[in-house]
Amino acid sequence: MNHLHIGFIGTGRIARALISGLSQREHTVIAGFDKEPAALASISADYPVLPCLSIEEVALKAQVIILAVKPYQIAEVLGELKPALTDKHLLISVAAGISSEFIRKYSGNEMRVVRVMPNTPAFVGEGMTALCRGKMALDEDILLASDLFRSIGRVTVLDESQMDAATALSGSGPAYMFHILDSLAEGGVQCGLSRDEALLLGAQTMIGAATMVLSGRKSPEELKHEVTTPGGTTEAGLKVMDENNIRHILIETVAAAAARSRELMK
Repeated sequence: MNHLHIGFIGTGRIARALISGLSQREHTVIAGFDKEPAALASISADYPVLPCLSIEEVALKAQVIILAVKPYQIAEVLGELKPALTDKHLLISVAAGISSEFIRKYSGNEMRVVRVMPNTPAFVGEGMTALCRGKMALDEDILLASDLFRSIGRVTVLDESQMDAATALSGSGPAYMFHILDSLAEGGVQCGLSRDEALLLGAQTMIGAATMVLSGRKSPEELKHEVTTPGGTTEAGLKVMDENNIRHILIETVAAAAARSRELMK
């Protein structure tokens, strides 16, 4: 059985989440490099990651290279990586707002690139990853990337023109959910619950509601109406949300994040 050799450049939070999932796969060898020796030592201690002393060493050891660095670091990293790249390498980038064309420009115009946007629920195997193909990427590259990221949750394939929206919705989305959950829990506390009780009730309710939507049987609007009894408690709560135009605020939240994602490319 041939082994798949995967190399990580950067071993931060998203890389750690992906490594956690990939380390459970058979016939997968993982190598990694990080400019912070302590970070590399930590990931190598926690998971079966072969530490590399340089970016070039990652390219020598891996067929698939995952660029898990900050957007502002991409050009510099690719400059160091380019001399070691061959047509056998596949580059997968998780850098928000960085286009596949930008990556090809700095790594070589013939490079196969897949751009992905995972999110932090990957840490518990419930991530949402959007991915798109670069100009030179092959069908099998998309299939491979999809398979890899399914190790940390769900995957959807989009056109690259949709990636800013995906970054704004699912990439940044966990922060919105945490903010909403914290606010709902505070409401529960003010109504007499302990903090732990309120968080449990709110978090499990959020999980349950999301699971119902993902079942695909009914739309969120239909499900909302099923919960809402005329003159009941749910209607009273929804009335406050409508009066404060919460729907518009959430739409504008996603729009602002998408705009920022587009700005990162500039």
